[in-house]
Amino acid sequence: MLQPKKTKYRRQQKGRMKGNAQRGNQLAFGSFGIKALDSAWITSRQIEAARQALTRHMKREGQIWIRIFPDKPITKKPAEVRMGKGKGAPEGFVAVVTPGRMLFECEGVSLDIAKEALRLAAQKLPIATKFVVRNDYVEPVS
Repeated sequence: MLQPKKTKYRRQQKGRMKGNAQRGNQLAFGSFGIKALDSAWITSRQIEAARQALTRHMKREGQIWIRIFPDKPITKKPAEVRMGKGKGAPEGFVAVVTPGRMLFECEGVSLDIAKEALRLAAQKLPIATKFVVRNDYVEPVS
């Protein structure tokens, strides 16, 4: 599971997810990718499940890039605990995703394999996504 090696503070405030992604919203590494259409917190478990689905369908050919990292600690109070008495203990880490953000990219496989692999990965995520292809991509003739 992805998580930071070290954080400055153990607990963080919730924050707000307003607007669209200002950075990380273009294909930077691969020829294919999936882009977020909603805003959400994506947990490290969901990222890992999507990564596994992606690599399994690509049969470990080509290369993938995970463009999000879960660096926000999420806390939770135990069940049936009264209000007050401070903030809960850290439960896990999430990545804050806003619309337009590139989530995964891949390269080195054909268009149809990449499309299906990224569709399977997108099923593991709690948000709607869109498949994107690089503008100058040309299908290799073999």
